[in-house]
Amino acid sequence: MLKTINIDEVTEGMYIDSIVKQKSKLKIASRGRVTSKAAIEKLKKQGILSVAVDLSKQLSTENDKEPEAPVKSKPEVPFESELAMAMKLHTQGKKIQKNMLDKVAKNLPIDIEVPQEFASSLVSSIDRNPNALMCMTKIREKDTYLLEHSLNVSILLAHFGTHLGLDENQVQELALSGFLHDIGKIKIPDKILHKPGRLTDPEMDIMRKHVVFGTKVLKDMGLPAPMITTISEHHERLDGLGYPLGLQGEQITQFGRMIAIVDTYDAITADRCYKPGMPSKKALQILLKDSPNKFDLALVKQFVQCIGIYPVGSLVKLDNEKVAMVLKQHPEHALKPTVKVFYSIRSNHYLEPKELNLAAKNNTIKIVEAVIASDYKLDFNRYFNESIAL
Repeated sequence: MLKTINIDEVTEGMYIDSIVKQKSKLKIASRGRVTSKAAIEKLKKQGILSVAVDLSKQLSTENDKEPEAPVKSKPEVPFESELAMAMKLHTQGKKIQKNMLDKVAKNLPIDIEVPQEFASSLVSSIDRNPNALMCMTKIREKDTYLLEHSLNVSILLAHFGTHLGLDENQVQELALSGFLHDIGKIKIPDKILHKPGRLTDPEMDIMRKHVVFGTKVLKDMGLPAPMITTISEHHERLDGLGYPLGLQGEQITQFGRMIAIVDTYDAITADRCYKPGMPSKKALQILLKDSPNKFDLALVKQFVQCIGIYPVGSLVKLDNEKVAMVLKQHPEHALKPTVKVFYSIRSNHYLEPKELNLAAKNNTIKIVEAVIASDYKLDFNRYFNESIAL
């Protein structure tokens, strides 16, 4: 027996059969039991306005056994505890990437189970505490862009999918798609792949072939067709000016739209051997500026909400002339995350790391702007490993 109710009427124990009305067109997996107030709040944040509940499945007592909920609300593992695992995964991910690229370059077969198992481990870490792996996406080496970029896209996509309320299989599908999306670039000549500056039209034509090269490799690996479609669309744009097929609007799948957003974001913020990456806030502004012409505006807004205006791991300048790393987003105050202060601009020296909740009632310190390590000639990777990742 189904009944349509407003999202504000949903209570713990109800069984949601389907979404009736929502603010965006995003596909949200929500069938199942509501087991906590946190689950209800998450549905509201996703823009759900009304749902159909199955009254015959509603729990009448607290002792009834509950099936899987539409939104899981697990206790979060502390950041410090998960960071050690995240660092191991980040290192492992780069090794797997290098091994796969070496095999593609030599036309050797790749065991699909290796990246599959890694993607599963990555999603598990995101479930325990997304901030740890999100922090690792900001630890970059200039000479390992290709390895780190695909790993970061995988992490960001898993976090994005989780934020949207997709089921675990869909999140793992996104994570694996991100991890494999640029595998065809190993077939592009180094002088083009690593060229500092703008590519010529003939060079760009060659660069665009990496998508075709990649999808061929993935088909040979036995990757499922939906994932190959997602990966093949990471350079497609809603206005039809993307590549390789010039798809337009509804021709591009939701996962294809998501990977396009994440791929662009990470590319803009990445350090290269010839230029530093832009601050995350600037990258998000570019994505919003290019929406809805190139990118799905509803998805871009959700992505901004997902990672925050000042993403975990990014650097910010405070109004007390100090630099801090963002540790955790505040659920209600986007401009007031929890940060770890580690550098004095005025004195030009490192400080003992100190955690600061900018949303605390007694706090008067504010963020002035997002910055990057090169603004102050900081060797942030070294300092992170020696002083923060303890």
